Amino acid sequence: MPKSSLALSQIFEPIRADLEQVDREFARHVQSQVELIPKIGQYIQTSGGKRIRPAVLLMAARLSAYEGDRAVLYAAVVEFIHTATLVHDDIIDDSELRRGRQAVHSRWGNDVTVLLGDYLYIKSMAMALMHDTLDLVRVLCDVTLKMIEGELYQLTKNGDAFITEEEHLEIIRRKTAYLFGGCARIGGMLGKVSPEREEALREYGFNLGVAFQIVDDLLDFTGDAKALGKPIGADLREGKMTLPLIHLLAQGSPTGEAIIKDIITSRSASEEQWDEIMALLREHRSIDYAERRAVEYAERAKKPLYLFPPSAERDALLALPDYVLQRDR
Repeated sequence: MPKSSLALSQIFEPIRADLEQVDREFARHVQSQVELIPKIGQYIQTSGGKRIRPAVLLMAARLSAYEGDRAVLYAAVVEFIHTATLVHDDIIDDSELRRGRQAVHSRWGNDVTVLLGDYLYIKSMAMALMHDTLDLVRVLCDVTLKMIEGELYQLTKNGDAFITEEEHLEIIRRKTAYLFGGCARIGGMLGKVSPEREEALREYGFNLGVAFQIVDDLLDFTGDAKALGKPIGADLREGKMTLPLIHLLAQGSPTGEAIIKDIITSRSASEEQWDEIMALLREHRSIDYAERRAVEYAERAKKPLYLFPPSAERDALLALPDYVLQRDR
């Protein structure tokens, strides 16, 4: 896949101060008389997330010539929504680790974590309603509903070795891409850009989100467990089929099918089984296929940005898809 010469810190440099303000806004709004809420909030906040979603919103707002302070607020809202989905996802997947640390539910229990996720969702909407901008709140509600529908849809497909590529992509769109698209679109809405440019930003974010998730899934096969902060092969052990495995089975691999079904059923994979799966993926060029699909979506993300004149903000947004393609965690 293409290599970006820019690190994430370089891409985000123009909005570094704004991102720091987003962190402060997150910490401020997670304050509560119930001591456990800010305590868990701080734990999540210091777990090393990349802040890509809020950064997309902030950069899109700058690209749209918005200069007010509401971009920081809405970026914090997006971080609340994303965090809520993460803590709920970890319960559903029964993931013990998140970014190399104990997942919230592993440390505080499922009951506390479910309620915390609910709190974060409601808090995000309360924050968004601080200004009389119902059109923005509608966008946030819409993407949040799509994310929850995506989680439910994924659950209906969990353990299904024969999920189609289109079904898998629909899960990605709902769970990841719509929020990325909403972030970029909100940046444009704050800057009151034309409907055409607003749609261009949404399309940029949406396709960036698909590329981001395909790469995230690929890291299950190509990443380093320590860098990822979770064991390799975790998705398949949780019953989740991802693009490389879907492509492998579409080639008609009886051995691959038997091993995949066994791992899904037993929820565990031996070293020998994983080595064999990796050999089959290489033989059928299934990882190459998934990488090509990620590149397609990354390139698709860049095209709509050319509706905007050249600028440092446009350059940063154009660099982000290449960074996504070469990330290793």
